[in-house]
This record gives sequence, structure tokens and C-alpha cells, in this order.
Amino acid sequence: MGSRIMSDALPAISIRNLVKRYAGAGGEAGKLALDGVSFDVPQGEVFGLLGPNGAGKSTLINILAGLVGKTSGTVEIWGHDIDRDRRNAKACIGIVPQEIVFDPFFTPYEVLENQAGLYGVAKALRRSDELLRAVHLADKRNAYARSLSGGMKRRMLIAKAMVHSPPVLVLDEPTAGVDVELRRQLWELVSELNREGVTVVLTTHYLEEAEELCERIAIINHGRLIANKPTRELVGMMREKIVVLTLDRAMDQMPHHPAFTRSAKRDDRVLEITYDKDRITAGQVMALVQEQGLVIEDVTTREADLEDVFVQLTGAG
Repeated sequence: MGSRIMSDALPAISIRNLVKRYAGAGGEAGKLALDGVSFDVPQGEVFGLLGPNGAGKSTLINILAGLVGKTSGTVEIWGHDIDRDRRNAKACIGIVPQEIVFDPFFTPYEVLENQAGLYGVAKALRRSDELLRAVHLADKRNAYARSLSGGMKRRMLIAKAMVHSPPVLVLDEPTAGVDVELRRQLWELVSELNREGVTVVLTTHYLEEAEELCERIAIINHGRLIANKPTRELVGMMREKIVVLTLDRAMDQMPHHPAFTRSAKRDDRVLEITYDKDRITAGQVMALVQEQGLVIEDVTTREADLEDVFVQLTGAG
């Protein structure tokens, strides 16, 4: 679907020293939403953009969409500068917003036809039925959009963003507030589009989603880029392991030791200890806990995952 030809060497999106400061009241300098952000999105990848609420992700996406003007820096989409070559830059990107917005009185087919018309896609080149099949809505072609379920509307928005065959698709929190089954369906759809050659940028709150879908992840916090690495490498940054201990009775006080990175109480009898696996083993952790007079009934261990990396990098939680 995203078949526009570009030199392999060029990134799908290139962002350099991007700054956005909103105007304040009474001529005062307002909030600095993006503070010198630079990164590239490689062609053909699913790229994750993560960050806590208010970190600057939405501002960045609104700049890519042409809805918000940047203060300074450069942004190129598929080799086109968003200021000097706005028309081509816009033609190379499709944006799927968080909010579900379209006219409830049109059918899915009409929504896509109207959107294609807005992009100046000639009638003979429109692919409305093909897109409805791709997002598994062919059977709803002539239903009123207002009669679609929430999940169908999400898929509809993805089709709407693809009417002009952009090589880059940006999904802003596509699975926020949807159930697990629908989230899986949307994941499958994103993977399908990517296999067909579309570069996908995904912002998400769900770290499991980023870990499952994204080959590379950039993390923004307080308007600054704090990480940009292949997903496997980000997860591999954690030398930590977590051991969950169930004790025979409620504990009066938490066990402590310098080798424990963190210890947290899940409930009165369940203890979660994070430790540096380069310094100590799970067996030694258990021995240290037992030395402090606690009796262990059950034990499980897990490797740190992306959520742990995220907490460590952003200082969240």
C-alpha cells in the first residue's frame, strides 16, 4: 500500500532539533513542549514513540500532521521538508488520531470516497473497497458509520488515513480504551500494513504493545528524547531480575539489603524484590530474606521487561 519509491538510504521521517514553545498569556513565554528533539524513523519499520502523559508526544504528532506549527528545527517526511515542500510532505503521511471523528450519516464507503476526494485522488485510482477489505469492514460497506462498534470505527479511521496510499502511517494511541480482543485485532492489522511496506509510527501507553510490535522505540520525557534504541536493546539494558516471594505469614517489616535494587510489598504475604543479576543470584536473595527471619512458601522469578526500563528511564512511579 505504501509503495512510493525513495532512496533506501533516506529515513521515512527525519527530525532535527525540533523545538515547540507554546505562547503564554500576556506575551510571556509559554510551555516548552519539545526541547531540541532529534531522531530518525527508518523506512519499513514499526517505530514506537513512548512517554508519560504531557511528555510532548501529541505535540510531535500534531506537527507531523501539519496541525501545529513548530518553533524551530526541521522535519522531513519521506524526504520532503514540512515547510518548504508542505504538499508532498502531507501526501506521504496518514495520521490516525486518538479521537474517533467522522460524519455518522455517511457509510464507510462514502467516508473513504469523500476523504480520497479531499486528497485529490482521481476516481479511477480510488481504492475504497480494497481498503474496506483490508480493515475487515467490507460487509459494512453500506451501513451508516454511526451503527459501527467502537472497534470497527477504529479500523475505519485506519482505512481513512490510507486513502491516498501514504508510505508512512502514524497511529496515535490506537488501542486506548479498547478490550483485549480488539487490541489483538488492531495489532494484527498494523503488522499486516507493515508487511505490505508501510512504515508505521505508533504512540502507545501499553508497553506490552510496544514490545510486541515495535522494532525500535524512542522515549520522550518532559519534551526531551531520553532513549532511542532497538526494542531488544532497550529491554536488554536491564541487568535487573525480579523475584516474587510468598511468605508463610504477614511480614512486620520489609527485608533490606544493599544488593536489592527495590523491594515492594504486593500484599501482606507477597514480596517483590528487584536485584542486579550481575551482583547476586535468586538463591542468594532468598537466603538473605530467610536470614532476616522470614519463611518462604513459594517463589517465582521474571526478567525485567519494557515497563521496568520505562520506569527507570522516566523516573515514573
